[in-house]
This record gives sequence, C-alpha cells and structure tokens, in this order.
Amino acid sequence: MKREQPRSARTYRGGGQRAFDVVAASALLIVSAPIQGVVAALVRAKLGSPVLFKQERPGLNGQTFQILKFRTMTSAADEKGQPIPDDVRVTRFGQLLRSTSLDELPELWNVVKGQMSMVGPRPLLLHYLPRYTPEQARRHEVRPGITGWAQVNGRNNASWKDKLEMDTWYVDNVSLGLDLQILARTLRTVFTRIGISTEGHATAPEFLGQASDDA
Repeated sequence: MKREQPRSARTYRGGGQRAFDVVAASALLIVSAPIQGVVAALVRAKLGSPVLFKQERPGLNGQTFQILKFRTMTSAADEKGQPIPDDVRVTRFGQLLRSTSLDELPELWNVVKGQMSMVGPRPLLLHYLPRYTPEQARRHEVRPGITGWAQVNGRNNASWKDKLEMDTWYVDNVSLGLDLQILARTLRTVFTRIGISTEGHATAPEFLGQASDDA
C-alpha cells in the first residue's frame, strides 16, 4: 500500500535526487576513468569484442533504455547455436568483475543520461514486466539504480518476494538520507562480496511471477 511521503521526500524525489545523481555519477566517472580503462583492456584481451554488454531494460515508468556493463561472459553456444547456461559462460575473470562490482561501472553513463539513479530498484529483464503484481510493478515509479535497498539487504541471496517488497518499500521511503545510507552500505557489501549469487546460478534464478518464490 502506497503511503503519503513527507514534503522533504517529495522534494528530493521531484528534483533533488536527479541533481545528486548527476554530481555523484560525474565525479565517479572522473575518479574511475583509469580503472575503467584497465578493465576495458582486460575484457578485450580475455573475452574479446565487444567490451561492453548492452541490453534493453525497463526504467522509469517502464520505459526501456539500454543498460551498459562490462562483459563478464563468453559468447559460447551449443551445437544448435543457442547460448549455453550463464553459469558456464561466466569466466573466472568475469566472476571477479561481478564479485567486485567493477562490471557495473559503465552504468554511471546511464545515470548521467538520466536513465538510472545512483540508488533505486535494480533494472530487471523486460520479459518480467507482465509477471509483476500491481504492487510489485510500483518499483518502476522511480528510476532504477546501480544499487538499492534490496542489494544491501541480501543482494542475490534474498528471495524474489523479499527483494520486490524491498523495492516498493524504497519507492515509498526515498530520501537523501536513505540514499546515502544505502551507498555507504553498498561499499561494505562490495568489499565483503556478500550475496553475489544464489547457489546454483550465475546471479539469481529467473523470476517466474507471484506464485513462484524462486530464490
């Protein structure tokens, strides 16, 4: 159930968050430029071209955008030309990028362009859209984030039910203070590498809808 937000939260969500995103993402792009250059060279050497993984994802109000990440998988396919499972295609180098979240750095460009926020529900797959309940679909009332409330409370170890509930909780409680708290906790999560993947999956199992609590 949606709750009425205090005026300060509405002001932040209405424009303050976007200003914070632009400043934070621009600063991080400058600081991380040498790191991104090294990672790009290593991806090119170990996985080949293209260096970036690009995929359509749903953003604010469900509008699609192209998310940017560093590649972590090979393009290996079976005898029918179909990609083999993700957990087989992810290399040790790719797993290192994921565990350190270095593969997420190109998403800072998505933030600068206004397609994502520093903090918000993670952008999931397009074919999940019709599987959400009306309450779960409210996660698209804000821009998706590089990190979010669910990511600092279980990451991929949490069940889909819990993660989607945390996403809508964030939508109803968004504020500068909460965003700063999430960013600080994200650093701890990255350094401890907690919840990188669900057991038996490269990241997390597929979301099949309300009736299936897959994780």
